[in-house]
Amino acid sequence: MGTRRGWGPLRQCDNVGGTLKTASKVAAAIAASCVLLYALATATIYAAMLQTPERFGAFMSHVPGAAMAVLPFRPLWMSARAGALREGDRAPDFTLPLLHGDRTVSLSSEYRQKPVVLIFGSYT
Repeated sequence: MGTRRGWGPLRQCDNVGGTLKTASKVAAAIAASCVLLYALATATIYAAMLQTPERFGAFMSHVPGAAMAVLPFRPLWMSARAGALREGDRAPDFTLPLLHGDRTVSLSSEYRQKPVVLIFGSYT
């Protein structure tokens, strides 16, 4: 009874320190993998935001809705679509087809004839 060699409960406790070290290494590897996946997903969404609206829309149609709650969508969008114009800057010239008809209209031609108000927004 003097020796404890072979006694089950004490023998199992001998390796607790090694098991905790292994578990902490596994937890650290899982955490690092999650951080890496999060960074990769964020970079991928940001790169898609820099594309044309058609390509971005096609990309986003495959992204699950839960990603919008997890990824920093709004800050990425504001950065990707910020543009270089500031309040008070002169609008760049552009030409667009008329909705009804086969001719086009350009900002510069309209601006020479009368004052022009530009309204930006989504009407979808």
